[in-house]
Amino acid sequence: MRLKRDVYSGHCRLSGDGEASLASAYNYANTLIALERFEEAKALMRKTMPVARRVLGESHELTLRMRGVYAESLYRDSSATLDDLREAVTTLEETERTARRVLGGAHPTTESVETALRNARAALRAREAPPSNA
Repeated sequence: MRLKRDVYSGHCRLSGDGEASLASAYNYANTLIALERFEEAKALMRKTMPVARRVLGESHELTLRMRGVYAESLYRDSSATLDDLREAVTTLEETERTARRVLGGAHPTTESVETALRNARAALRAREAPPSNA
């Protein structure tokens, strides 16, 4: 994790808001999620996704992957609220439509977003389900 953070920080210092910095932020966020440090991943993606949209565009593959990892940080967090889960589903639905249109249905990024969308919907259904009276 420290290495990913240092690479991200180094890219930011050297190249500002370029694609290399954004790719490093994406890799760092993935590492944070793997370590279940969801709040840090969310904060990083909230900071860098608008930059990716501005620099790369809404339909760029890296922008789409960043949106996917942001949604993952929302729905995988055990302390996620219903609003967090709904935001994750909405984000992934929008991302899936764009990825399918731009990259095609068989592209690995599209497939990854579709998998995340199924998982986010399952998490939302599980949370919304009324408790059973056993």
